[in-house]
Amino acid sequence: MNIKEKIQSALPVCGTHIHFSDAGLTEIAGALGYDFIWVDMEHTRLSCEQVHIHLLSARAAGTPVFVRVPADDFTVTKRVMEMGVDGIIFPMIMNCEHAYRMIEYTLYPPYGKRGCGPKGAVRYGLDDEAYYYGEGHLKMCRFVQIEQKEAAQDAERIASIPYLDGCVLGMHDLSGSINRLGDVFCEENISLARKAIRAFKEQGKTVGVSTVATDPETLKRYHDMGINMIASGADYDYVLKGMLRTLDTVRKVQNAGIGDM
Repeated sequence: MNIKEKIQSALPVCGTHIHFSDAGLTEIAGALGYDFIWVDMEHTRLSCEQVHIHLLSARAAGTPVFVRVPADDFTVTKRVMEMGVDGIIFPMIMNCEHAYRMIEYTLYPPYGKRGCGPKGAVRYGLDDEAYYYGEGHLKMCRFVQIEQKEAAQDAERIASIPYLDGCVLGMHDLSGSINRLGDVFCEENISLARKAIRAFKEQGKTVGVSTVATDPETLKRYHDMGINMIASGADYDYVLKGMLRTLDTVRKVQNAGIGDM
């Protein structure tokens, strides 16, 4: 079963976030067995060229890539899609009309308004372009992020958008939209999240969450809310924690040695 089939069946899937430019990190993550790798362009300095290198590294490992594009950047969105990524994620969605416009630009006519020129998505002509313009381009996964109060309140309409495969909850920004930034598990924030979860589940669509958290308590809490797609952890956090752990170990060894003298 490929990633699109898993997403459309709302099966449990997990991924991790890539923010750094070094594609070696993607190579490592791809070899570990994640269902997908989330390459982030919204909160990073990654260029389209760097995203392409990440994509090639993930392909070598046989792992699908989802790219979160900058909000409302149609040029970057088009370039990312032409690489042939497995999924695209739109952040900071405000309402159904906004979400519909984003999805429309991922679809060729008569489905939407995507411009013609797939390049890497059809392996530069090795694959049949006519098939890609018709059925082939529909196989990419399409997600919108629910991280604004207005979007959560409009979740029923958003979830009904054709060719939209699911939503990804952004719990921190969602809490910010109610002036409780960082208080992700406050009652109002959870209520908004559950409204979105319920709306997408009623449509039989995937519900995801994006979190740097890796502790079992937080991840279980999200899972128990009915979330089937979890993107957890991030490359910078793995590096930071590993460095701190090593530094602490070395200092303890050195200090013990001094005390023994």
